[in-house]
Amino acid sequence: PGAESLVTWSAELADLAAARLVVECAREDEDIKEGILRELDRLCGAETIFASNTSCIPVGRLGSFTGRPDRVIGTHFMNPAPLKDAVEVIRAPETSDLTLERTEGFLAHIGKHALVVRDAPGFVTNRVLMLTLNEAAAVLGEGTADAETVDRIFQDCFGHPMGPLRTADLIGLDTIADSLEVLRRHTGEDRFRPCPLLSRLVAEGRVGRKSGSGFYTYAPQHLVGRGGADRD
Repeated sequence: PGAESLVTWSAELADLAAARLVVECAREDEDIKEGILRELDRLCGAETIFASNTSCIPVGRLGSFTGRPDRVIGTHFMNPAPLKDAVEVIRAPETSDLTLERTEGFLAHIGKHALVVRDAPGFVTNRVLMLTLNEAAAVLGEGTADAETVDRIFQDCFGHPMGPLRTADLIGLDTIADSLEVLRRHTGEDRFRPCPLLSRLVAEGRVGRKSGSGFYTYAPQHLVGRGGADRD
């Protein structure tokens, strides 16, 4: 059977009451995540692990919204998740050995492998990546190079499979802006402020592939795979 046959869809958190591990994947907004985690904490059994797919919010902060910080852990799946085997697993000081062990087992069961890091704003991936994406947008906005050239430099000079601007469009420019603001708030460092071009595109609703345009313009979704193509 296909993977979809194994999925039960629901809009009610109460349907997760019997789950042994819940992966929280709300948008990168601390208030939204707090509301979800507090409700899950009320609904789920004491042994349930809460694994957050947060991009930047410290896992210790998320754990503080629950009565079980020892059972809260970060599972930062890479985008696109079906194609990426690695998951950045974030262990807060409060996260127990048992929680880490069970989370690693869960990931192995679904064909992923864990790369475990300590808790910090942005962890390893987005502490580095968000600055890179923001600076790539800044040099584009300043006219140093066009989008295609910026991306080709990363691909041809550094061996990256995808350049930073196409990566940003894939992730979603709104998600990047939210993540940068989280990093700026939790580190107090102004270098994480979204650059003017990134802020303008988000304000205009041009947030990448999902909206049809961002740093690039994309063919309508229904044309993809039937002759549709990206265009600059």
